[in-house]
Amino acid sequence: MAGHSKWANIQHRKGRQDAVRAKLFSKFSKEITVAAKMGDPDPDKNPRLRLAIKEAKAQSMPKDNIERAIKKAMGGDAEDYEEIRYEGYGPNGVAIIVEAMTDNRNRTASNVRSTFTKNGGNLGETGSVAFMFERKGEVTYAASVGDADTVMMAALEAGAEDVESGEDGHTIWCADTDLSEVATALEAALGESTSTKLVWKPTTTTEMDLESMQKLMKLIEALEDDDDVQRVTTNFEASDAVMEQL
Repeated sequence: MAGHSKWANIQHRKGRQDAVRAKLFSKFSKEITVAAKMGDPDPDKNPRLRLAIKEAKAQSMPKDNIERAIKKAMGGDAEDYEEIRYEGYGPNGVAIIVEAMTDNRNRTASNVRSTFTKNGGNLGETGSVAFMFERKGEVTYAASVGDADTVMMAALEAGAEDVESGEDGHTIWCADTDLSEVATALEAALGESTSTKLVWKPTTTTEMDLESMQKLMKLIEALEDDDDVQRVTTNFEASDAVMEQL
């Protein structure tokens, strides 16, 4: 299993759940506000907003927070955010994509570059690592929704491309442009998903030992602590033995 899907488990084991959740809610609020401001404040008419709300709910973000974020956009007092993607390398040459939403491009670029440098990485040019990833829609379900065959049939009928099933649950992949439609069809067949989002899926991975993983964790945590950073994706691969030692 590629590293991007293990990161939540690492955070959980490290006991950072409360701090991470507070940061996560703040980032969801920003995404919801921007989506509502760029399109229609009605999620039924705005696929981006609908997905943002769905992901926020999946992470137990309170309904009041979601409504407040939408009202902020409708009130016209929301900041003008610019979406920027940064690419770079971390310990052991692992590829990293940083997605940011900022009202000050210079501040964010400076902070991201500094974070990479201080934590053993280096910021690259646009396109320097993106070729090692594919933009995909990802829908996840708990293992309890059904066996692999049941989920596979539902996914195929919904227009998905692939399914990965295991003890931890089911991950359903689709084209990035099909995510909203596929997620809606899956919800009708399987119920509410645990997560629905656009992701950068690694096409190649970088094997990490324990020391490299510890350094990478420090870098990712430092990046995610930046209020302008929305999400961080890497292509790390680590053995179960390494993961257990973290």
